[in-house]
Amino acid sequence: MLNINDLLKQSQKATNIKPNISSSEDQEKLQKKLIDIELKDKEEKISAQARQIGISYINLVDFPVSQESLSLIPQEESLKYKLICFYRTEQTAKLASVQPDNPSLAEYREQIEGGYGLKTELYLISEHSFNFVYQRYATLPKISKAIKGVEITAKDVEFFKSKIKTFKDLNQEIKNAKITDLVNLIIASSIQSRASDIHIEAEEEEIKVRFRIDGVLIDVAEINKKFWPQIISRIKLISGLKMNIVDRPQDGRFTIFLTEEKVDVRVSCLPTAYGESVVMRLLRSSVASLSFEQLGFREEINNKLKQQIERPNGMVITTGPTGSGKTTTLYAILNRLNSPETKIITLEDPVEYHLKGINQSQVDKSKDYTFAKGLRSILRQDPDVVMVGEIRDLETAEIAIQAALTGHMVVSTLHTNDAAGAIPRFLSMGVKPYLLAPAINAVIGQRLVRKICPNCKQEIVISPGDMEKVKKILAEIPENSGIKINNDLKFYHGKGCEICQGLGYKGRIGIYEVFIIDASIEKIILGGDLSEYKMRELAQSQGMINMVQDGILKALEGTTTIEEIFRVAE
Repeated sequence: MLNINDLLKQSQKATNIKPNISSSEDQEKLQKKLIDIELKDKEEKISAQARQIGISYINLVDFPVSQESLSLIPQEESLKYKLICFYRTEQTAKLASVQPDNPSLAEYREQIEGGYGLKTELYLISEHSFNFVYQRYATLPKISKAIKGVEITAKDVEFFKSKIKTFKDLNQEIKNAKITDLVNLIIASSIQSRASDIHIEAEEEEIKVRFRIDGVLIDVAEINKKFWPQIISRIKLISGLKMNIVDRPQDGRFTIFLTEEKVDVRVSCLPTAYGESVVMRLLRSSVASLSFEQLGFREEINNKLKQQIERPNGMVITTGPTGSGKTTTLYAILNRLNSPETKIITLEDPVEYHLKGINQSQVDKSKDYTFAKGLRSILRQDPDVVMVGEIRDLETAEIAIQAALTGHMVVSTLHTNDAAGAIPRFLSMGVKPYLLAPAINAVIGQRLVRKICPNCKQEIVISPGDMEKVKKILAEIPENSGIKINNDLKFYHGKGCEICQGLGYKGRIGIYEVFIIDASIEKIILGGDLSEYKMRELAQSQGMINMVQDGILKALEGTTTIEEIFRVAE
């Protein structure tokens, strides 16, 4: 190809005019002309290539690509596949790529079609055309990246939250929403409602959406079943799941970054008779920052428990069924113990919340990294405090107890119904009484109950049957517990308002029983032959109030309702 000076010389011979090579303006104009000629030549070659392979061609340099179209494909994927979305409607998307024959691009295109419910058409473009449009990603609003899949932005969430005040609003919005917005709409509404889980279930005639709010599942919306393929594809896309697998369970994850916190979303897909069922668990970082004082222990119990967890060694166990808040209690204990001079390591399955300043490790059965093996490794890291997500077997129990006896504070959970059941459970595993007795400092039994919405709280009169039951339970509170009961028993409930979305409840609090293992209890444990009934008697003789009694005391204080206590703990 001729350079600028050669062209000027040729021009001089043809016109007999002496060139003014020193003119920078002329050089710039000529250079631009040459570049235009070269680019036009390349575009013609790409156009010919497109005709040869039977694909449409487009030059995007002068094409008005909207921000909405461009944002369909995240910037990282755009660069990876040399792919641009240059035109988009509610039903279709026109895509252009430098590499239309890339096998990975075909799979990604299928994900876009399934995830957004769009029909796509692929065009061939030149490198220059791609680079020209790709630069426009810098003009898009800055958004946070999801861990897997595409992005759900804080802007989307806040927009939908402003439009949805009640579940009736959600149902109406779902009817009018685009398919591409449905998942964002449901997630935004769940965050607005303080839901811990989103259940989207395929039934025979419709798709049902339910939120678990404060531990209770509530029907919130119904979706036309014809939209289910697009919805499930969209969920799989943002969760990093395989689109073509529908007959096996899959687990995925993505993250939403809000203004004040981030929400990790754990996704589970399960095949059912009418299609896949999806459950999304919202893991809010604010839960992990809960302080020990916010858990809801009564003052006298709070002081006793503080003494036990601040000892240099020993074991504190939390008990209760799944969903009773055991892990939250452990995190609150760790937050209290967390300081620069204290080395804390956790072993969890899985790591649900990330705690600053604490080393967290996740068990992995596929790699033979179990609680027992992980715990052995952790003890070589010279920790002061060890948190074991759950004690499930004798091997883990024995290692945890040895750690508690050799200068470590160990906190963990155990699946028993109440605090009195923990000691017999350890013994039934095969733990030796002479090791168990000196190792355990305290056992916490707990449940979570819903709190009355303070905005619509009002006093009520409970039924004579409930009042009789309440008085009987209160009469059994041990005299040495230090609890004084006022004869004027008043109870409350929430009548329902916009703030609590008509539920009458907002938030949850724990009801507890705390069994402190003192020297007299240790001697009895050494005997080895203990039943839950015997341990309950011992705990009550020590002055322990049980969960139902603690709950009724909280109901008398106006924190929760009698119905909640009897539902959860009776």
